[in-house]
Amino acid sequence: MTDHERWDEELVEDGPVVRAYALTKGRVEPTSAAALDLVAVVGATGATVPFHADLGHQHLRMLELVRRARPLADVASEAGLPLSVVRVLIGDLLDHGLVLVRPPAPESSPMESILLEVINGLRAL
Repeated sequence: MTDHERWDEELVEDGPVVRAYALTKGRVEPTSAAALDLVAVVGATGATVPFHADLGHQHLRMLELVRRARPLADVASEAGLPLSVVRVLIGDLLDHGLVLVRPPAPESSPMESILLEVINGLRAL
């Protein structure tokens, strides 16, 4: 194995060759004002990518990942990218109207009467 082949192999094992800030063109904050927190649910709108949109390979990858709506943290995990990078990329897609971002569904708390019925049922056993 030559030194060049060994060097290539080491890079692949150590992680991505391109730095995260290069994927966002040096930006650290999304341009969109939407709240892109960990549990925000992101989903593709199904709109076609505008011809004038300056979207790269990673943007298109994000679109594929959010074809089915999912939390932002899951998108970052699946993409293998830092959350800050995914926020910027999703913000770009949001600016072009390609994704929708919504807060997570509020947890519904069971009504007290249902809980009492469950407790009574357990006591009856």
